[in-house]
Amino acid sequence: MNKTLALSALTLAIAAQTHAADDSIEEILVSADFRAAPLQDLSTSASVIGADTIKARGAEHLAGILNTAPNVNFSTGASRGRFFQIRGIGERSQFIEPVNPSVGLLVDGIDLTGIGAAATTLDIQQVEILRGPQGTLYGANALAGLINMVSGSPTQEFGGELSATVGDYNTYTTSAVLSGPVSRDVGFRVALEQHTSDGYQENAFLNIDDNANIDEQTARGKLNWQIGDALALDFTAMYVNVDNGYDGFSLDNTRTTLSDNPGHDRQETVAFAVKANWQVSDAFHAIVQASNANSDTEYGYDEDWAYPDICADFNCVVEGKQQYGYNSQDNYQREIDNTTLDVRLVSDHEAGELGWVAGAYYRDQSEVLDRQQTYLAQDFFSDFSSDNTALYGQLEIPLSQALQVVTGLRYEQRDASYRDSDGVSNEPSDDMLGGKVALEYRPDESTLWYGLVSRGYKAGGFNSVADLPADERKYEPEFLWNYETGLKTTSQDNRLQSQIALFYQDRDDLQTKQSLLVPIEGDDCPCGFDDYTVNAPAGTTYGLEAELNWQANEMLSVFASLGLLRSEFKDFISFAHADRNLEDGTPVDLSGHDLPHAPHYQFTTGAVFNFTEHWYARVEVEGKDSFYFSSRHEAQSESYELFNARIGYQTEQWEVALYGRNLTDEDTQTRGFGSFGNDPRDAYTTKPYYQFGEPRMIAATASVRF
Repeated sequence: MNKTLALSALTLAIAAQTHAADDSIEEILVSADFRAAPLQDLSTSASVIGADTIKARGAEHLAGILNTAPNVNFSTGASRGRFFQIRGIGERSQFIEPVNPSVGLLVDGIDLTGIGAAATTLDIQQVEILRGPQGTLYGANALAGLINMVSGSPTQEFGGELSATVGDYNTYTTSAVLSGPVSRDVGFRVALEQHTSDGYQENAFLNIDDNANIDEQTARGKLNWQIGDALALDFTAMYVNVDNGYDGFSLDNTRTTLSDNPGHDRQETVAFAVKANWQVSDAFHAIVQASNANSDTEYGYDEDWAYPDICADFNCVVEGKQQYGYNSQDNYQREIDNTTLDVRLVSDHEAGELGWVAGAYYRDQSEVLDRQQTYLAQDFFSDFSSDNTALYGQLEIPLSQALQVVTGLRYEQRDASYRDSDGVSNEPSDDMLGGKVALEYRPDESTLWYGLVSRGYKAGGFNSVADLPADERKYEPEFLWNYETGLKTTSQDNRLQSQIALFYQDRDDLQTKQSLLVPIEGDDCPCGFDDYTVNAPAGTTYGLEAELNWQANEMLSVFASLGLLRSEFKDFISFAHADRNLEDGTPVDLSGHDLPHAPHYQFTTGAVFNFTEHWYARVEVEGKDSFYFSSRHEAQSESYELFNARIGYQTEQWEVALYGRNLTDEDTQTRGFGSFGNDPRDAYTTKPYYQFGEPRMIAATASVRF
């Protein structure tokens, strides 16, 4: 972290020598909560990543910006980072089993939880991240927190933007946005984008360098209709077509693979949402929001990461014994349909008066899986569906001019049904209760102290793995108690904003992923694996989250964020860990062990320099501590610091810029395995394997606004 401290000190030193100006930080409104409210007024730990950060990084997907938020992480195992973790809690992959997500994902009110490949950033104006359980707000799919992506709204005047980007690895991006009025009461906005790249893997066997290619199209449309003074209708439509390659793992732990049948990561999503806002009376308004997202996904990979005749070209004789390669592919096709309906009444009260929210929620999800795998006698099919029904309410109770209590409660029932071609069936049902109590103290308009106790939950489920004992097929719901205190301040001249939060989280019946190794032939590897979920008795996470934004003057703004995290299992005995004793079955005691994907620290710091009216530059450094990839083995990522920069020239009508990510070309690991061997050249010796993050990436971009 020495580089980071040096950069921070240099940035602050430059800022200290500048002259004061009348610039101030623009107020940020967060729309994810029951009421749109300024970020500095939320009594919870939250981050907002704006369009300027998305643009500065050239991020085409949500995963490209998540590292700027404290204690937020992601995993790959696919062409994109589409599995998210907040405070060390969240899923890391999906294969056969249905997933109960821990992190909710909304895009313009459309529920895309669990299908993060569609989280492209075209025309996204801000990404709102609420950390900690959202038991009142969102329920069973937000045990760890909520990510809310908000795209641009229709404008009152005609306007738009055309953009084009060219970068390393044959990266090309073109986009267009058009917005304006249809009539006095109707406005529209349309955005289109095509993004392609060869990716940054090579395949030595096939002699190609586009085996991990990116090919993504995104279209968004919005229509706002103001029907009289009391009723407004908002219509949203979205189409995302992802046709990416996936060839992420190499036997040599490099970016060069030997696969004879590189995989793919595809998703086609058609989604829409409609929102009605009706001013029922002067006392309250009603909001009705419905959405549907239909997604066809296909995820497949070369399971042996090589070609059948690898031992004809390499020495596969180990200790005098000839080894042989194997040839296997695995492919998962899913049809996912997700429908939601949320109806709520929200009071319109003056400051210092009692406020309230009352609502009902319904979610219907279905997921049909067709798995094709080389060593399966026939395709594996499963059919999963679930219905979530919830009632919720919130009260905002003023105790004095400076003191307020906010209480919330949510009751949710989930009924699920599962059938598969192996004859496994289950119909679990869970009743869950969550909520919060927050005490807010505002000694003045620019300061908020808060204390928060909240309870989140996640539904239970079942395992379809036939080799599991009957008493291990089912796992219970998980519950989380979050204890949090924080301070948010804004300077009197509105040029310095800061927020800091301390939290402690206590988890009961912690759901964690395990795996069974299944030898393909004989008793040893090469192996496949069957994932399943178990309940660890308990776990804890605690830490700190801090963010600072300083508009020093017209020339300089400074930003920084820091997340500190400690996590551990409690009383967890693992019979599936790679270090268990295979001879006598002695398990591994993971009590006190870190949770997966829970780095001890994470930070971002940087500055934006406006040298003249037109020339600007942005520099930043981000860093992350090492973390474990799984609770089943001890493979870890390496800690890192990455440098990013952008320099550009802009006017009101156009902009040109050059930007770079990971300028020092550091290797980062975003997914890892450590419980099996896959290389016949070393007799399938167990060792860690890694998927690498993006190397150095340089690109030039130009845009025209009209």
